Amino acid sequence: MDRVLLIDKPPGKTSHDIVAEIRRSVGGPRKGPGTVRVGHAGTLDPFATGLLVVLTGRATRAQSLFMGLPKTYVTKARFGAVSSTGDPEGEITETGVLPARPLTLPTGPVLQRPPAYSAVKIDGERAYARARRGEEVVMPEREVTVSRFDELPGDEFLIECSSGTYVRSLIAGLGDAYCTALRRTAIGPFRIEDALRHGTLDTGIPLGEALARFLEVIDLAPEEAVRASHGVAIADPDPGARATDPEAWVLLRDAAGVIALAHQIDGGRLKPVVGFRG
Repeated sequence: MDRVLLIDKPPGKTSHDIVAEIRRSVGGPRKGPGTVRVGHAGTLDPFATGLLVVLTGRATRAQSLFMGLPKTYVTKARFGAVSSTGDPEGEITETGVLPARPLTLPTGPVLQRPPAYSAVKIDGERAYARARRGEEVVMPEREVTVSRFDELPGDEFLIECSSGTYVRSLIAGLGDAYCTALRRTAIGPFRIEDALRHGTLDTGIPLGEALARFLEVIDLAPEEAVRASHGVAIADPDPGARATDPEAWVLLRDAAGVIALAHQIDGGRLKPVVGFRG
C-alpha cells in the first residue's frame, strides 16, 4: 500500500474528490485503526486537469518532498477580459483591452500575489471561503521561481515553475487576461503520460522507486541499516557532496527496501528524520 499513484484528474472534480475515491477503494474510514492513509502532493483547481500525485500508506510521510517538486503546466489564456477568480468559474468582465505584442513573459524569481480565490490559509481559514462570503481578502506577496514561460500558438503557454506558483496570477499579470484552461503535465520527474500506467493501487509506483527518481540513494550495510531504522545518525559516505547544502535530503535503504529520509548534520553524519520502518 506504500505507493505513488499518478492520476489524470478530469475537469469538475476537486483534488479532495480524487483522494476520497482512492480512500474508498482501499477500504476503511478516514481515520482509525488499520486505516491506509491517503494524500496528494499539490492541489489542482476543479476546472483544471492533469497530473495529480496521490500518496498511499507510508508514502504520505514524504508528502512535503513530493509537494516541493517543480511543476509544469500548459494553459490557455483569454485576453481582453478579466475574471474575479482568474479562471472560467469567476465573474467575467469584458474590457476589450489587449496587451501589446510581443508579450513580456517573466522568468526567474517573481513576486506574486496569490488569487483571493485560492486555498492559501489566512488566520487558519482558506482564502476562497472568505472571498465567497464577500469579504475583502488581501493576499501577501511571495517569491516564486518561473524557469520557463513559452508562448505557444493559439494564446497557449507552457510554464515550468516552482511549487506554490499560481499560473492564474501569471496569466493575469500579462494584462487583461484570465485562464480558460489549465493542464498540469509534470511534477518533478513524473509525467502525465505515465498516469495511465501508474494510476491505480495495483500499478502505482512503489515508494522507494518513486523517491529514487529525484533523491540520491544510499544503500546501507546491515549494521548501519539497523541503526538508521531506529533513528540513529550514521556516517555520511560522501560528506563533501552535501557540504554546500546540508539540508539536502537523501534516501536510505537496504536489501529489504526503504528505511528513512535523512539529511546531513554537524560532524558529517546523516540523521534519519522521516522513517518508513514500523
